[in-house]
Amino acid sequence: MSDKNVSKGAALWHGRFETNPADSLVAYTESLSFDQRLWADDIAGSHAHVSMLVTVGILSQSDGVAVLNALDQVAQEFATGNFVFEPTDEDIHTAIERRVTQLAGEPGARLHTGRSRNDQVATALRLWCKREVRRVRHAVLDLVEVLDARADEADAQVPPMRLPGYTHLQHAQPVLLSHHLRAHAWALLRDVDRLSDALVRLDVSPLGAGALAGSSLPLDPQFSATQMGFSSVFANSLDAVSDRDFVAEILFDIALIGVHLSRIGEEWVLWTSAEFGFASLDDAYATGSSMLPQKKNADIAELARGKTGRFIGNLTSVLSMLKGLPLAYNRDLQEDKEPLFDSVDQVLRALLALQGMISTATFHVSAMSSRADAEALVATDVAEWLVHNGMPFRQAHGVVGAIVRDSIATGRPMVDLVREHSQLGSAAAQLFHQGVAVQRRSTSGGAGPLASGEQRERLHGRIQQLKGRL
Repeated sequence: MSDKNVSKGAALWHGRFETNPADSLVAYTESLSFDQRLWADDIAGSHAHVSMLVTVGILSQSDGVAVLNALDQVAQEFATGNFVFEPTDEDIHTAIERRVTQLAGEPGARLHTGRSRNDQVATALRLWCKREVRRVRHAVLDLVEVLDARADEADAQVPPMRLPGYTHLQHAQPVLLSHHLRAHAWALLRDVDRLSDALVRLDVSPLGAGALAGSSLPLDPQFSATQMGFSSVFANSLDAVSDRDFVAEILFDIALIGVHLSRIGEEWVLWTSAEFGFASLDDAYATGSSMLPQKKNADIAELARGKTGRFIGNLTSVLSMLKGLPLAYNRDLQEDKEPLFDSVDQVLRALLALQGMISTATFHVSAMSSRADAEALVATDVAEWLVHNGMPFRQAHGVVGAIVRDSIATGRPMVDLVREHSQLGSAAAQLFHQGVAVQRRSTSGGAGPLASGEQRERLHGRIQQLKGRL
């Protein structure tokens, strides 16, 4: 296989080399295929950089205006889809600089003064992250509001909708449906908090760090940082160009969001099955089978599970890439973008799809409540009834466990055995009436109606607080 040299155009480092880069090198090292989505952020960083060069007197006013006008024209070309890439464009940053130089002439060659692609790339990526992480945060909060709205609907039913709560996927105790839905909402609110924390830490401008050691020119990194809307400036130039902690942190946050969405997805796969029958999906948010006419599949829920492995893989990819890098910049860092872009894209799609799926689904009250009222789910309440009447819990646990065992062995209903028990009787048998057990969940944060009302107000307050901040 031959390996020709690129004959058209010159690399940015052409002065040091006698020949142009080989085709195979260009093909292997290019990043334009994925980093072109940073065009707006690169132009924003270049705008700030040029304005700074003019302010400190490195660039004349006229040259600065020429370059800024060229940058604006390039932005317009990208916005309208008219920007034309050339074979020599290695990445989005060189493509923009090449086009600016074509438009502005000699002043365009001054655009890169006092700047390296190392701090340029890091700056553009941080700007992109600031915008996109906010989008993810909003989308997570939108899903929280969907869960909360469905919880309110469930509580508005008379009686409030209930279902069995599970441990080890075995029936445990009855809970209100609103309580179950809000459990997922609280987990997602922690994700919103984590994303907000990540935004604070990534809000640092690396522009002015140069390749690794700053510059001998009288640059003003604080000026350019303020122009771009960063809250602070790098403290160490080596760290500034090599830091990708913010990428790893965002990928972790998205991976954990994925885990939370996967758990929701797993439950909806179960809930919409014939065996559970707790809910059914709107036709717009389900798929069918090419062979089986009766099928209605919860593909959104299944992919919420399946894509979580992708999120975890993207995080692992970046952490593995970072772990052995010496300071400062290494080309390995180019591998931060595809995992980041992919995770952001996929989690936004997942959040939007789940919002639609959950908001339009139908809950089947009779199927849920009949399982919630199963006798076995009252066992703990019977034990606590004995505790209320003075019996130590461990002893009460043994008494009720024996009743459960006898009911299974004889086939007799538990309620009959409780009614006949010398230490229980008809008063304890009242616990088996429909909906009574869930009504008794009264502790703060618990699954009963009183606690549910308190939780509703607390969750609503937290949502409004976060919306105000966002």
